[in-house]
Amino acid sequence: MPKQIHLAAHFPGVNNTTVWTDPRSASQIDFGSFVHLAETAERGKFDFFFLAEGLRLREMKGRIHDLDVAGRPESLTVLSALSAVTTRLGLAATVNSTFNEPYEVARRLATVDHLSGGRAAWNVVTSWDAFTGENFRRGGYLDEADRYARAAEFLHTARELWDSWADGDLPADPAAGEFARPGAGAFAHHGAQFGIAGRFNAPRPPQGHPVIIQAGDSYEGREFAAADADVIFSRHGTLEDGRAFYKDVKGRLARYGRRPADLKIMPAVTYVLGDTEEDAAERAAEIRRAQVSPQNAIAFLEGYWGRDLSAYDPDGPLPDIDPDLGDGVSQGRAQFRGDRAETVRRWRELAGERGLSIRELVIEATARQTFVGTARSVADRIDEFVQTDAADGFVFVPHLTPGGLDDLVEHVVPLLQEKGVFRADYTGPTLRDHLGLRPPAAGSARSEREAS
Repeated sequence: MPKQIHLAAHFPGVNNTTVWTDPRSASQIDFGSFVHLAETAERGKFDFFFLAEGLRLREMKGRIHDLDVAGRPESLTVLSALSAVTTRLGLAATVNSTFNEPYEVARRLATVDHLSGGRAAWNVVTSWDAFTGENFRRGGYLDEADRYARAAEFLHTARELWDSWADGDLPADPAAGEFARPGAGAFAHHGAQFGIAGRFNAPRPPQGHPVIIQAGDSYEGREFAAADADVIFSRHGTLEDGRAFYKDVKGRLARYGRRPADLKIMPAVTYVLGDTEEDAAERAAEIRRAQVSPQNAIAFLEGYWGRDLSAYDPDGPLPDIDPDLGDGVSQGRAQFRGDRAETVRRWRELAGERGLSIRELVIEATARQTFVGTARSVADRIDEFVQTDAADGFVFVPHLTPGGLDDLVEHVVPLLQEKGVFRADYTGPTLRDHLGLRPPAAGSARSEREAS
């Protein structure tokens, strides 16, 4: 029997992914935009709808980076509202574990899970920079190992809070004076990162624990996912890279007493459809040029060069000056954290070999269209990834807000259903049902702590 494909929808609205010059693009803040994409995803029987999070407006050369969209609503608030206009679609929020506290995050996620009837998910992320930390009382930042240690204990603490109410603790009839047992909600956690005790005031979520998502690709991130996540986002969009990542992460699960089916690997991908393969390729090239405007190309290069390059022609050759490897000119963008000197070296080599201008190089280096072709060829390619263990499914990031998934749901999803590799309808009410995940046992977090 073929593997079943999992699909998710990412709401675009920041970076240069969305083509804002397209007349079909609408607001990234208006609730109607969120509703449109969520309803489209639910019509397509997607597993979940995903919102990213940003805790500070990014800056370039000391000013707000206005090529980004300046403004992003808080994820859990939006998803709470969407729970009222959807019935089966999972609702996944990115919530930071570096600048939040377990009690409040656990309470908010439990609330969304209750409001939605068991459809909440939490994408656990960490922050690496003091720039973001300036928005918070604690300030500062954590070293790489420390932020994952905090994230792991943060998650385990949240699970203890959810488990502090057993499944039978919800009052049957509070109006008649029938309340939960006296011990309901009692917790005490004393660890390296958190020392808290009291009573948790949100009953155990319908799913037991909301679904946990993780997106790290480092060694620490992969270990965190293998130990604690239900879904991991992947950046590996080719068959070869996807299979290597899949094998590596799935191979880590046994050390934590978990099965391969307990963790779903879902790369973030895009798509472009056309009537023919040539038509699709032409459309994809047009979209890439719209996403990488001349201004975006220069700004992107500045992030790696660490210099003001505004005097350079985006349609001309790469700068002939060496990068400044100091603090740089970009604040709040993780992509510029790596070995910038090596990146510049590789880009010079690529541009020289192919005669690429600045803009052409950035288009090549940031290519995003994973699936380009006719509806039939895209459906076949999606299926190939999953059946050959390069992924368990995909998180689609459309280039239009909010109608960017319309064509996928209308033309590709029916072909996947026809192939018998994607559901014709939801078979259960919760996100764990959609993903085929086992429910956590009540008290599992407590048992984990005692075993350690």
